[in-house]
Amino acid sequence: MTSNGICRFFGRDPSLFRRCLLILVLVGSWTGVGFAFEQADPGAMGLDVGQLNAARDYALTGGGAGKVIYRGKDVFRWGDQRKCYDLKSTSKSIGLTALGVAMREGRMSLSDQAIQYQPDLGVPPDDNRDNPWRNEITLFHLATQTAGFEKPGGYTKLVFAPGTKWNYSDGGPNWLAECITLEYRRDIQELLFNRVFTPIGIKRSDLRWRDNAYRSRDIEGIRRCEFGSGVLANVEAMARIGWLYRQRGQWQGRQLISASFVSQAARTPEASRGLPVLFPEQYNDASNHYGLLWWNNHDGTLPAVPREAFWSWGLYDSIILVAPGLDLVAVRTGDAGVSWKRRPQAHHYEVLKPFFEPLVRAVPRDAAREGQNRAPYPASPVISQIVWDPPETIVRRAEGSDNWPLTWGDDDALYTAYGDGWGFEPKVEKKLSLGLAKVLGGPDDVRGINIRSATAEQTGPGPAGKKASGLLMVDGVLYLLVRNAGNSQLMWSTNRGETWTPCDWRFTESMGCPTFLNFGRNYAGSRDGYVYLYSPDSDSAYTAADGMILARVSTDQIRRRQAYEFYAGIRGDRPVWSRDIARRLPVFVHAGRCRRSSVCYHPQLKRYLWWQGFPTGGDGPDEQDARFAGGFGIYDAPEPWGPWTTAFFTERWDVAPGESASIPTRWLSADGRTLVLVFSGRDSFCVRQATIHRRDSSY
Repeated sequence: MTSNGICRFFGRDPSLFRRCLLILVLVGSWTGVGFAFEQADPGAMGLDVGQLNAARDYALTGGGAGKVIYRGKDVFRWGDQRKCYDLKSTSKSIGLTALGVAMREGRMSLSDQAIQYQPDLGVPPDDNRDNPWRNEITLFHLATQTAGFEKPGGYTKLVFAPGTKWNYSDGGPNWLAECITLEYRRDIQELLFNRVFTPIGIKRSDLRWRDNAYRSRDIEGIRRCEFGSGVLANVEAMARIGWLYRQRGQWQGRQLISASFVSQAARTPEASRGLPVLFPEQYNDASNHYGLLWWNNHDGTLPAVPREAFWSWGLYDSIILVAPGLDLVAVRTGDAGVSWKRRPQAHHYEVLKPFFEPLVRAVPRDAAREGQNRAPYPASPVISQIVWDPPETIVRRAEGSDNWPLTWGDDDALYTAYGDGWGFEPKVEKKLSLGLAKVLGGPDDVRGINIRSATAEQTGPGPAGKKASGLLMVDGVLYLLVRNAGNSQLMWSTNRGETWTPCDWRFTESMGCPTFLNFGRNYAGSRDGYVYLYSPDSDSAYTAADGMILARVSTDQIRRRQAYEFYAGIRGDRPVWSRDIARRLPVFVHAGRCRRSSVCYHPQLKRYLWWQGFPTGGDGPDEQDARFAGGFGIYDAPEPWGPWTTAFFTERWDVAPGESASIPTRWLSADGRTLVLVFSGRDSFCVRQATIHRRDSSY
């Protein structure tokens, strides 16, 4: 139809033209075609242009092109922005996105055996066929370079049992690509253009997969893409992929891959950290800073680079650098056959410093600090604000004692435990590292009564004394989680705390500071027949972790260690559980800041509330101790496993929050508008009320 014909056609019905135009706009928005990084002057954005020039100049020693995205704007670029370069092993990180799609859609889980998707896993060579290791390889092993395959991308021998060593391989990731291909019965390139690339505005001219260079072109009649290498892309496509990961899998309001998957990709899993590395002369201690087919600075090998930074890295130094705390993505490609110059025997990360460090220095210090202090999860869709009552309204009791986990008993009392102190007035005669009490009255009229128990009380300062980290009453039985017990131990009481029986087992891997999820009175209102436990993924309550883990156990099996299941990721919108703690995955990630916490359910909001505290981290001695200065977050979610959002976050509260706190469900107001925080600031039982503001104005 000619332009005059189009005008005559729509002239008959102007409203039809407007509707069609709206549809075109919406489709363009949905596909990302209309999105472009706005170009901005780096100096006007507060960036140090001299440092950006230094990063560029070093990058260009290997030729190629590059781009820097800061706060969502294209602030710096060099080289041919449209030329597609062979990205080599950066293909691993890009290809991993297909696994993120499969996990979000419930098709695959990291804990799945790989052989269930690819029955010929590892074969050829035929020597592998009868090797029992084949049946043990999971998708996690393939994605973390711990499956046991040799380096080449074709068909290679298995050289170690999965999960026992780390070896940089193209073959393992290529088997992962085949698993995804066979699950979807679809070319991975087409899958990713449909699910991710087109929605974020990547065109066919920006990115393509070559035909497989290691194995036959097709598998069961489907084009066989590889992950070990194979992607050709320009820096625009690379920047969009980096920004998708910077936005935790979200693009213009659409969650394309889950935020938890991005967190898992960006950090070093506990299960692979510290594994022996094959060819350490080339890869050094790589198992300490490799996630899911992405490299990272999790172990601080690059002191001048934020620990939460992660990146792809291919031959000839193709890189997608994601630095969430700096709100920065930098991408770079090199000319074929030209790598940055390496020093003999230098650590394999050393070559990255002249590119990464100027980029970090280019960000204004205040902006970098602001980014590091930013809440780790987006704002709550339910809670708009939590407003605390004035500091002078705080009720303080039991001075000289801290800790204070809480649970709502069957007799309507709150049961609690204190540490490193003497409890409520009248105080006990001897300082205890673990003492018990019950609390009567309301938040304005707190009355504490010490409970004496020869079978529970403990002594010893700091880490030398056992301490309570969680309390829960279920069917009239009190359960107590005890930390500093190598790592933690469970006890129970059938007479409301007078006598206690310890379990004959302990959590000896992770679970250094576990706590219970609390519901209502005597566990009333619980979501199902399970008890849920959360802990920093650390062996000690005194060591901050990068993530929190989650376990569950049937309410009638709490005393049986074999009955505990650990969160092992998400399949679609449902959690995956494993009785093998080695398969645990984080349910919450906040690099270097996961410490002591408490969790409860708010029935009026229908949200789980998770308090997590931390010191301010300043230079003074008090800045390292939350008893004197600190902050915390309160995160909320519709399910015990998430997805988590931020209801409240502060780096420095207006009073010292202490190292632990709880939101007692007994003191949630009937209308759901008021909560109470019991916290241990300045070693006391401190009570402060707050008002919850909902985004729903009808609340």
